[in-house]
Amino acid sequence: MDEFDKIIWRDALTLVDFFATWCGPCRMMHPVIDRFKQEKNGRMDVYKIDIDDRSMHEVVKRYNIASVPTLMVFRRGEVLWRRSGAMSYPELVRALEHIEKSHRIEQS
Repeated sequence: MDEFDKIIWRDALTLVDFFATWCGPCRMMHPVIDRFKQEKNGRMDVYKIDIDDRSMHEVVKRYNIASVPTLMVFRRGEVLWRRSGAMSYPELVRALEHIEKSHRIEQS
């Protein structure tokens, strides 16, 4: 939990993918998230959290993760964006662009 707090309290944009190994839509999102991480490297850090990992139980509870996949974007501990359910790569890129624009974050 301390490590999670260190990750989300940085100045960098951080995308957290809350998923479960048994979740079909989560498995469909893995290639989308992996592509996003590779192609948008430097613009947003990406982390995956398995909601069934006992060490992450408090984080899952804190953010009321009731369905998976749930994607959240943090910066300086603040939740800038949240969405549950599968989404396409172009939708994820548009979300990043909207976050950068609305929060006046310069692109790397």
